[in-house]
Amino acid sequence: MFDIGFWELVLISIVALVVLGPERLPHAIRSVTKFVGAAKSMANSVKDELSHELKVQELQENLRKAEQMGMKDLSPELQESVDKLKQAAQDVQRPYASADGEQKADSPAQTTAQSADAQASTHDEEEQKSAEKKAD
Repeated sequence: MFDIGFWELVLISIVALVVLGPERLPHAIRSVTKFVGAAKSMANSVKDELSHELKVQELQENLRKAEQMGMKDLSPELQESVDKLKQAAQDVQRPYASADGEQKADSPAQTTAQSADAQASTHDEEEQKSAEKKAD
């Protein structure tokens, strides 16, 4: 990112020690470290937000394509996107489905698709967590 070598860091450290003195230097280093950490955190949250929005946009585009094709003879990629959107719609509607909290599956095939989508989303979440750990 910044092409700073070892000798440049030594020079910056010596200048900081002379300018700030040994009493204020540790506090300044902590402040800079906190600032850099906050900047990284903000950059990661923006990146995650953009990634999420791009995924939503892709799903919406695939749904439009599916609607134009009449929901028949869909490619496996489009069918998967349509299934994910249906699952998301059901998840949103579940709290309002009944006052008892009872929920029924429409068909065994739908239940199977829901469990497959849940496994896929769990896998995606695990990959995202491991990527975040590697980034830190």
